[in-house]
Amino acid sequence: MTQHDRDDDEDDVPEWADHVVATIAAEVRRRRKELRMSAQDLADACEEIGYPIPRNVIANMESGRRSTLPLVEVMVLAQALHTSPICLLYPVGYVEEVQRLPFQHPESTWEVMHWFTGDHDEWDVDDFMLRSFRDHARYLRAAQTALRGEKRERWRAETASNPAEREEALSNQATYAERAADAKYRLRSARAFIREDGGKPPRLPPELADVDPPTANTTEENEI
Repeated sequence: MTQHDRDDDEDDVPEWADHVVATIAAEVRRRRKELRMSAQDLADACEEIGYPIPRNVIANMESGRRSTLPLVEVMVLAQALHTSPICLLYPVGYVEEVQRLPFQHPESTWEVMHWFTGDHDEWDVDDFMLRSFRDHARYLRAAQTALRGEKRERWRAETASNPAEREEALSNQATYAERAADAKYRLRSARAFIREDGGKPPRLPPELADVDPPTANTTEENEI
């Protein structure tokens, strides 16, 4: 299937949509076989989740007799197959190339997945809030890692069997404390950017409660 030119037949658009559905259906079948699940097993799993998808519907989808596939079903099927919806839509490693949109050249499935999830650097895409949340998650992990390291080295210093071991632990503790301070600063900045753009930052774990100024905490608690 090629859809490289907008002068192509108008049937290219539904053909692209059919291809998207076919890709998901093929990956559902591949994953189901990999897990040694029958179509009935998969239907039962969907029912247990709370959104029944009958066996005949699954069979029609896998055989290509079904032309549409609602997003909610993709989400439920992914959960039932112990994978993520994005892996059904873009089966990285199993499908080499897909078309991002109609009339476009096929691209690496990996690259198109990055586009879909917003994990890219395209100049014409405005996703400031998403980027801020990604930064927030990165700085949060860095701060928690540093705090754990600081706690571990403090314990080593307190239980050291000799001065040299204690000195080393104290030095490591200071390094982790510096890293924690830097990560907290970056985390505080990310949260400020989110608020300035009209968003609400995620809740902080107890060990990082000091990242937010008291006024921010009070404001957010009043909004709940």
